[in-house]
This record gives sequence, structure tokens and C-alpha cells, in this order.
Amino acid sequence: MFPTRIEIIPSDGIVEKVQAAVPLSTTLTVTCLPHHGIARTMEASVKLSLLGYNVIPHLSARGLEDRAQLAGILRDCEAAGITEVFAIGGDGPLGAGPYRSSLPLLADIAEYSGGRITAGIAGYPEGHPSVSGLDLLDALVAKQGLATHVVTQMCFSAPKVLDYAALLRREGVELPLWAGVAGAVSRTKLLALATQIGVGTSLKFLSSKGTLARKLLGGDKYSPESLVSGLMAHPDSVSGIHLYSFNRLDMPTWERSGLPDPADSEAASA
Repeated sequence: MFPTRIEIIPSDGIVEKVQAAVPLSTTLTVTCLPHHGIARTMEASVKLSLLGYNVIPHLSARGLEDRAQLAGILRDCEAAGITEVFAIGGDGPLGAGPYRSSLPLLADIAEYSGGRITAGIAGYPEGHPSVSGLDLLDALVAKQGLATHVVTQMCFSAPKVLDYAALLRREGVELPLWAGVAGAVSRTKLLALATQIGVGTSLKFLSSKGTLARKLLGGDKYSPESLVSGLMAHPDSVSGIHLYSFNRLDMPTWERSGLPDPADSEAASA
């Protein structure tokens, strides 16, 4: 089965919502938004981990106040049984903290945890609005020795993700690639939430009136089923699906998105 992880936003009541809808065997990632901060991410992550979920909190380099805060977060992760994090630069403004990007953050995670906590890093198949493509690639090459996998920003084109995977391999980046896929959601909801989480190129795609956008959105409803099918056909290029749920957990997210049940897929890949 194809491995699947579900990303959630640490909004009010999310722990109870997950408990009511998501099997314990599911892997969850908990995002870190600039207006929420790392404290909310960690609070939800620790609670969910103690309930028995496999949880991966996002750590934003720009959101950290100092190295002592990072050390405390890693201690909290170990105490709660969390063994993996996702290290990002973050979309917030540069603050007074020690980290300007995820590279030094990755180095400190490895040092402070003694290698007991691993880290994933972000990839951008459609580029980044404020970083050149060459700089993004150089950064990935520099980070790969400190990371265990790459998770892409949400993308709506299987060929773009597969081309990106091929580019990484050509440049010597051998980390497993998880494809970021938006879950089934209304176009209006997806546009609103994409703005909230800082999606650039993908938001422009959703806002466009082009033929491809109309075809994939199918009117007012977006479904990733054809995208997921296209990605699952290339297991040598894509190691799994990272599903952006937007907290739409009222019914099984994987069923709405044409995915296998992640409870089954994670068990099969263990």
C-alpha cells in the first residue's frame, strides 16, 4: 500500500476532532502557522502523541526565540514519544531569534537530540515566490545530510512533481520524496485556506480561469483523485502522499481524496 500522512492545523478543538475521526495508527503532521506560533503546534502534537498517534510537529526556524527554546521543544518531543519533526524556514518575518533558515536548525536538532529525533525538509516543485530555483536546489543539497526525507509544497500536477523528483536525483539529492497533495475540499474553502498557509504558485493556479484549472477543479469542487493516481503509478519517484487535510476530518479524508486508508498503508510500510 502507498504510505499516506495527514497534515492538520492546530486550531481550537483539533485534538478532539482527530480523536473522533482518525484511527490511532494514522501518522499526523501538525503545521506551524506564523499567527499560531510553535507553542500551539507543540501543544497539539504532544497531546496527540500521548493519545497514541504517530505525530510529526513542524518547527519553524524563524518562529524560534532562541536555542534554549529549541532544546526544550526537543525534550518535550522525547518525553511524549515523538521521534520526528519537520524543519522549515517559516513564512514569518525575520525575528531576533538565532535561525534565519532551516539549515542551522537541522544541525541543532541533530546535535541537541543526539540523533534520536530525525527531520524532514520542504521541497518546491513550482518554485518559491521569494527564493530562486537555484538557491532552493543548493539549499536542499546542503541539507540532505541532516534530513531523512523531502515533503513538497502542495502541487496540482503529477508531471511537475515527477519532474521535480527527477531533478533532485540528477543533482544528487537521494532523499525519499513525499508529494504534498491538497485533500478534497470546495474551491472556495481551498482558496481561503491556501491564502492562510501562504501558498504561492498553487494559489495562482486555483485562482486562474484556465482550461487545466477548470478541468481539475471540476466546477466548485476540487478532488485530488486523478493526481494521487498519477503519483501512485510512480513509486520509484514518490515515496508517499502528504495530504493537506485543512482539518476536513468530518469523514475519512483518504476516501474523499481517492487514497488508500492511511491506517492500512502505514502498517503495510512498517
